[in-house]
Amino acid sequence: MKRDLKAMSATEYDLVIVGGGITGASTAWDAALRGLKVALLEKDDFAHATTSGSSKLVHGGLRYLVNGEFRLVRESLRERRIWENVAPHMVHPLPFVLPTYGWGMSGPIVMGIGLALYDLLSFDRNWLSDDDKKLPGFRRISKGKALDMMPSLKRENLTGAMIYYDCQMHAPERLCLECIEGAAEYGADPANYAEVTGFVTEASMKRGVKVAGVTVLDKLTGETHTIRGRVVVNAAGPWADKTMALVDETPARRLIRSKGIHLITRDISGGNALAIKSELGGHFFVIPWRGHTIIGTTDTVFEEDPDDLGVTERDISNFLLVVNDGLPGLNLKREDVLHFYAGLRPLVDTTPKVADGEPAPKDSYNASRAAEVFDHGAEEAIDGLISAIGGKWTTSRHLAEQVVDLALKKLGQTAACETHCTPVYGGEIGRLKSYIERAQKKHAHLAPEIVANLVDFYGSRIGEVLATADERQGEREELLRRLAPETNVIGAQVVHAVRHEIALHLEDVVFRRTGLGTLGHPGVPAITRAAELMRRELGWDETQLAREIAETVRQFDTI
Repeated sequence: MKRDLKAMSATEYDLVIVGGGITGASTAWDAALRGLKVALLEKDDFAHATTSGSSKLVHGGLRYLVNGEFRLVRESLRERRIWENVAPHMVHPLPFVLPTYGWGMSGPIVMGIGLALYDLLSFDRNWLSDDDKKLPGFRRISKGKALDMMPSLKRENLTGAMIYYDCQMHAPERLCLECIEGAAEYGADPANYAEVTGFVTEASMKRGVKVAGVTVLDKLTGETHTIRGRVVVNAAGPWADKTMALVDETPARRLIRSKGIHLITRDISGGNALAIKSELGGHFFVIPWRGHTIIGTTDTVFEEDPDDLGVTERDISNFLLVVNDGLPGLNLKREDVLHFYAGLRPLVDTTPKVADGEPAPKDSYNASRAAEVFDHGAEEAIDGLISAIGGKWTTSRHLAEQVVDLALKKLGQTAACETHCTPVYGGEIGRLKSYIERAQKKHAHLAPEIVANLVDFYGSRIGEVLATADERQGEREELLRRLAPETNVIGAQVVHAVRHEIALHLEDVVFRRTGLGTLGHPGVPAITRAAELMRRELGWDETQLAREIAETVRQFDTI
């Protein structure tokens, strides 16, 4: 992929997409596969916000059944299977332990009925070519077995547990990038650090105005460009209402921004995830992930500017109280937290008005995770603008399909969606276990764990990454070495990210291209080595090098 805003400003696009998270990425991938000329614009780095700040789950949403959202659950379960098929190196089965208490709503009878319905709604869950990806139905285990698996469970009124299956992502930020790379392979033009600052409008032949493009600030050069498109898609996630306000001061839709923080600890969960309810703060998950454990998530309304999101020490201490209430046997302390991160869920605000006309208090926990495709032309006389609002990671592909369907209708074209049956960039691997074994034999000059890590992050494109080491004479030996003894990330990944994946800052590589820093601070030697490789590629001086390292290291601190 290449970034060229000047060339993009001289191109007429069918579709201009604002937002480089998973919704925008999926829309770009879908539209490019259907033959549209696509521009994708992101004000920071791709997948930098909500997309990477998730619980890493691809799931049906078991608790949505309580709200009667059967259609959303069915959609999510179907999409879970599709992601397993098109991204087999990224999406994997994950067993969940759900403890049961007493004989009421949290007891085995009610839980069993709910899980039976969950399995029924996922009737197609094993329509998969890789047997390792297939998901068993739920089963009940005894109290003793539950305590053997999770000794930290509350014992009072414990009657046993249910085991059911969902899926998780190895690296959501890379899966998002693979959708963008797939779009670029089919002719799309992506650009990060390209902030949309306004809309280009013209008089409509029907009524109101027509959006004909966007104005873009290049955050690297300070230059402003105009990028024109016949249809513009607002896929800005938590910034979607702010993006709407650029064309209309009173946005047609309001958002509830829900802040969710996650904690990463040493491995305290084994091979099973745990779904727990706390009396202090709703439910949370304890999730095994890449040899560590993710604990998340909180769910609180965030009223501040989404650009100011961060994790505070109070956030961590308050969440630890919730976790230790739900799992008293853990007795987690602040020093057990190796890393933390936050994300904002953009939820469609359906808060009703109360009698005096003031809105009722916002409730992010019980707000629906359903998405909305909003046609500004039909409802606001702003033609040529579509907003994709709300939704969840799991259903992002289907949301994009609906957006592109509407865009094609506006363009007077027809083309069938192909993303449900097309592997993502790197997804053509067949059975994952066999592919890793073959790759390790083929690249026997590398340590097996390095090769496995490369397959996890790049899938069938591992050869392209390793080929980067041979692009310039004399670099091979250096680029095939680990960045530091404690990591499986090699120098070729850093250089490949700069040359071929539009990585422009050290943060891009550390957090969103290689996974180097997503489990916590990887150590000064690893960060320094990555920075030196980027410096050589991008021509940083000493001041810029120090700034890049400082800004990256700051991400490991609370605000």
